[in-house]
Amino acid sequence: MEQQKKVMLSGIQPSGDLHLGNYLGPLRHWPEMIEEFDCYFFMADLHTITVRQNPADIRRRTLTQIAQYIACGLDPEKCVLFVQSHVPAHTQLAWVLDCFTMFGELSRMTQFKDKSAKNAENINAGLFTYPCLMAADILIYQPDFVPVGEDQKQHVEICRDVAVRFNGIYGDVFKVPEPYIAKVGARIMSLNAPETKMSKSLPEGCVFLMEKPEDIMRKFKRAVTDSDTERCVRYDPQAKPGVSNLIQIHAAATGKSYEVIEAEFEGKGYGAFKPAVGEAVVECLRPIREETERLLADKTYLEQVYRTGAERAAYVAGKTLRKVYKKVGFLPQ
Repeated sequence: MEQQKKVMLSGIQPSGDLHLGNYLGPLRHWPEMIEEFDCYFFMADLHTITVRQNPADIRRRTLTQIAQYIACGLDPEKCVLFVQSHVPAHTQLAWVLDCFTMFGELSRMTQFKDKSAKNAENINAGLFTYPCLMAADILIYQPDFVPVGEDQKQHVEICRDVAVRFNGIYGDVFKVPEPYIAKVGARIMSLNAPETKMSKSLPEGCVFLMEKPEDIMRKFKRAVTDSDTERCVRYDPQAKPGVSNLIQIHAAATGKSYEVIEAEFEGKGYGAFKPAVGEAVVECLRPIREETERLLADKTYLEQVYRTGAERAAYVAGKTLRKVYKKVGFLPQ
């Protein structure tokens, strides 16, 4: 008898275009995960609207993100790819979990404090109860593992706390997921501010997956290196953060070791090194960009992928929701 795979779930907001840091970090390892786990990947569009968005941009980015996931190696036949808002059970469970999450727990969330400070004119209830929706996203699929990034640790912890609290009242309803420290790959820093992570909020230092080769080359030629006098290509994150970031990017894009890269550019200086890193990235991203463009031209196929994904997700989510509704005392439909 074939052993059942453990369940893994992950979602990314379509609030900005995917970039090199997303790809060389977690995304390129996801195709390996679908061989090992029963995976659910969703576009977290409900979460995006805690901050004001252009509706046309959300639609475009959601569809592009689905195409990019497939282009990066996520086979829709081997995993469940879907859009969060297409499975109403997420928000239905979120309301129940709202009623089992304490005000004090939510008010202590670091992300709520940070986003409130940045959006003082729009501190809405959705921003406050965001962790309850995230807990619903997770618990409704009864996953064994949830990949944890540094910025989401608190959210997974509160999800586990709420699951334990609910189970303590109603019995064994939710599987309490374990955090999964995924292969994160390279931690890519901004090209023009190497002390900070590459981010869509700093577009000049960020390389987007769909960017034109000439724009990628321009960004690498302008990349911050170091102000030292030796101007040699050497990996030393403390003394040479800019050059070390470029070496890491080159290594991740080509598969070469740091030592091989250092030897290759010995005596050549930054003027030769920066364009070489840019070219390596252009070639690394070319097949992803071209396949994404091909998929975006076939809207019928993408629609079929996300509709089928939503049906598969809704089947599993519905089973959990019915169990929860019965436990809290709602009449069956």
